[in-house]
Amino acid sequence: MDLHLRDRVALVTGGASGIGRACVDALIAEGARVAVLDRSLEGKPVVDDLRRRGHAVEFVRADVTVEEQVADAVAQTVEIFGRLDTLLGCAGISGPVGTLAADVSEQDWDRVMAVNIKGNFLVAKHAIPRLADSDVGTIVFIASDAALVAFEGMTPYSTSKGAVLMLTRSLSTDHPGIRVNCLCPGVVDTPMSRGDLGRPQGFAGTGLPVMQPEQIAAHATFLASPVSAPINGTPIVSDFGYVARSALPPLDFTTA
Repeated sequence: MDLHLRDRVALVTGGASGIGRACVDALIAEGARVAVLDRSLEGKPVVDDLRRRGHAVEFVRADVTVEEQVADAVAQTVEIFGRLDTLLGCAGISGPVGTLAADVSEQDWDRVMAVNIKGNFLVAKHAIPRLADSDVGTIVFIASDAALVAFEGMTPYSTSKGAVLMLTRSLSTDHPGIRVNCLCPGVVDTPMSRGDLGRPQGFAGTGLPVMQPEQIAAHATFLASPVSAPINGTPIVSDFGYVARSALPPLDFTTA
C-alpha cells in the first residue's frame, strides 16, 4: 500500500532506539524525509549509517523536557527540510516499575511526567504552527494500554500515558486542521521493556503477548499518513484484544 508519504517530512522523538527507531525505518521505507530527535548522542551514528545508505535523515539533539531545546529542534528540522508534515512522539520512560504508589519518590514522579507528558506537549506546541502549513499535518503519540488499565507498581507510567491519551483528544479539538492520534500498545519487545520486566534476553517462552517494534511502527506510519484521513482524536489499541476482555472467569450459562 502506498501511504503517500514520499518526500513528506517527519520529526520522530526518541528516534534512536526502540519504537522510535522502528518508526524512522518505516517512514524511510515510505520515502519520507526524517529528522531523528533524541537526547542521546547514540542517535547520531544511527543517522550517519542511514545517510550512508542514501536516506534523507538528519539528527537533531534535544531533551524533550527543555522547551528551548525543543523549539530549536523543530526550527532545525524546518530549516533543513523546508517543511514539517508529521510528528511522531515516541520519547518516553517507564520510571519506577514494581514500586507501589505510596513508595514512589517525588523526583521519580516528576521525571516520568516531564518526559512522557510535558515532553509530548512541548514538541506538539512547537510543531503545530509548522504542521498547520502542511496539507496533511499529523501527530501520532505512542501511549500504552496502561492509559486504559492500571498495572500494579506502575502508577507514574500509567498516569502519564492516560494523560497522553487526553492530550491527543485535546490537541485534535484545539487544532482541528491537524490530525492527532495515539497508539496504545501492550508489551513491545524493546530494550526498555526487557529491562522493566527483567527479561534481558527477550520474551521467548514467557507466554506474554508481545509485539515487535516494527508492528507498532507500521501502525504509527499509517496514522501519520494521508491514507488514515478520517481517523482523528482517538486512541488505537494494539494488545491482541486483551483490554476488550472481561476480568471475570468464564461464566457458566448452562441451564438445567
